[in-house]
Amino acid sequence: MTTTLSARRTELASFLRSRRDRITPAAVGMPPGLRRRTPGLRREEVAQLAGVSITWYTWLEQGRPINVSGQVLDAIARTLQLDAAERDHLYRLAEVPIPEAPTTADRITPAVQAILDSITGFPAAALNSRWDLLGWNASCAAVWPRLTAPTSSRNVLWEMFTTRECCRCFVNRDIGLPHMVASFRAAFAQHLDDPAWTGLIRGLSTASPEFTRIWANHDVAAPPSQTMTYQHAAVGELSFTMTRMDLTATPETFVTVWTPVDDESRRRTDWLLAHPDAPSLDHTH
Repeated sequence: MTTTLSARRTELASFLRSRRDRITPAAVGMPPGLRRRTPGLRREEVAQLAGVSITWYTWLEQGRPINVSGQVLDAIARTLQLDAAERDHLYRLAEVPIPEAPTTADRITPAVQAILDSITGFPAAALNSRWDLLGWNASCAAVWPRLTAPTSSRNVLWEMFTTRECCRCFVNRDIGLPHMVASFRAAFAQHLDDPAWTGLIRGLSTASPEFTRIWANHDVAAPPSQTMTYQHAAVGELSFTMTRMDLTATPETFVTVWTPVDDESRRRTDWLLAHPDAPSLDHTH
């Protein structure tokens, strides 16, 4: 047992040194400095970037018998730019349980869809933290037929940023889109190695200079709750306030209800619900 524990600590020490040696100062935004013996980071630099004491990190890299938390290991993993497999390996060597990776729901239960269907006067939809549209009611389909159409990507961010300018329905996008992207970035911190998330970000960055510009701000925030205004060819402008209700049984999933802010928006929403085939655009391509 003692031999196994000693071997594990020796392997941990070697692993940390090898990962530290491969990270150049430039890779973490630090100047190269003078009289640097190796191209990698120094121990004190790793400790500083990870927010731990140099003494503690030195003991860890020397394989000394010290206790370590998952939070500290995550900070070191981020500093050393470990991928998912390397991070799990670090946890195993440190004898700390590997935390379960958060998952993003891709469907809702029939019970949640029944709740959406029971909301008859206002648009309502279920979304996940990646802004995938998982379910909606008839009012939502009447107000945003392009988003709920079979040909839609069913991702709100993708539809907002890649739809042609002449076909966009979101009026106050200069206010709403930065807040949406900020909530998306906040959630992304839990999915850094998830191909579904990274692929969406790459696709949006390639397709939309507007998304690239907003994404570069690195803002994080809760999902938007301010008034949103949309344009529909059949009735004109519709203004809603958004109410979000988290679905605790399904992590990172929530129901949003759009409530008309005035009588005119309410009448127009009712008219669209009574005329679900009304075109949302005044032109075709």
